[in-house]
Amino acid sequence: MTAPALVDAAVPDRAEGVVLVLHGGAARADRPAVSPTQLSVLRMRPVATAVARAGAGRLAVLRLLNSRRGWDERATPVDDVHWALEQVRDRFGSLPVGLVGHSLGGRAALLAGATPAVRSVVALNPWLVESDDADLTGTPTLVVHGDQDRVAPLARAEVVAARLARRTDLQLVVVPGGGHAMLRHGARFERLASDFVVSTLLAPT
Repeated sequence: MTAPALVDAAVPDRAEGVVLVLHGGAARADRPAVSPTQLSVLRMRPVATAVARAGAGRLAVLRLLNSRRGWDERATPVDDVHWALEQVRDRFGSLPVGLVGHSLGGRAALLAGATPAVRSVVALNPWLVESDDADLTGTPTLVVHGDQDRVAPLARAEVVAARLARRTDLQLVVVPGGGHAMLRHGARFERLASDFVVSTLLAPT
């Protein structure tokens, strides 16, 4: 298993908050390691760019490369998020952190969102199981899901979102015509994520 890594997307001199962008990607028996060029990783670059642009020089945006592909119960992407949060604390101190994840990264964002440093969570087309749960009390959460997602069923996201919403302020936004890869209506996914982290991490100017 390789070590996780953080890639700077935007790091202003005086950041007021930090956003961790989390990729998805199913496991493959022949290639367990994460590649910076795999599609699930590249898919998050425009999301990171959109968040940095919306932050207008006030948000540090970092992309997390997981230690391995997929979801291994012995070492899940949630462990990688916890590692990344420690790195963020060492580098940026007590700045508020937002998590923005897609697919399995969305699942990791939701399950790691109870960490005290996390101020808000965005899950884009999260790949979930119906038993997923986390105590996100006090952590505003946004789930954005395309109704044409054939990889991560919207119905499962609705079940989990309803459970999480009992303990926190959670919004579920359905994107008509949106598929799992966010290739169609990608700008809407990016805008919703960007607007949400800006509103939850930054004080109004």
